[in-house]
Amino acid sequence: MTLRNIFCTLGFLLATANAAAQSAWVTDEFEITLRSGPSTSNAIQLMVSSGTQLEVLATDADSGYTQVRTQGGTEGWVLTRYLMSEPSAREQLESLTSQLTSAASQGSSLTSQLRAVRGEYDAANQRIAELERERDAANNELAEIKRTAANVLSINDQNKSLMDQLTAAQIRADTLEQENRELASQTTRYWFMAGALVLLFGILLGIWLPRIQWQRRSRYDRF
Repeated sequence: MTLRNIFCTLGFLLATANAAAQSAWVTDEFEITLRSGPSTSNAIQLMVSSGTQLEVLATDADSGYTQVRTQGGTEGWVLTRYLMSEPSAREQLESLTSQLTSAASQGSSLTSQLRAVRGEYDAANQRIAELERERDAANNELAEIKRTAANVLSINDQNKSLMDQLTAAQIRADTLEQENRELASQTTRYWFMAGALVLLFGILLGIWLPRIQWQRRSRYDRF
């Protein structure tokens, strides 16, 4: 191991003790090499594409390299000048485009939901209007039933009054009929008595009239 590598390793150990977990992105330039150590003499482990997110483990200011870990778990060193503290413009553009697409999709979904809710609201209003019409019709029918019931009660009262009058008239008719029968019976008795009197008068007249005529002849015979 060369003296430079020893110093780089010591610097790495010191930087590791003080470095906090950070993120860095590869610039928009091109693919960069991920090496096993902080120099071009170290072996290339893999090529990192532009816009790849890396976890920063340590920074070696002397060598100009930064130790990083890929999302796949591979650790190595890359040139610090190829790293940025935020995603590249292309990545940001793609992220914004994705967000806009998602927002547009959500907006379309919300519009569809709003239309559905508006349709349900309109349907609910129509149903409420129908229920109000049915309620008004039921109230009118109930009022008509009440009026009919009141008329029925009034008719019942009138019928009861007429029945009372009819009963009174029937009683009066029965009384008059009884009185008529009694009067007819009395009339029959009167006629019977009158006939008897006429008969008796006739008998008496038949008895007295010959005697009167005899007395008159006897008186004439004397003269």
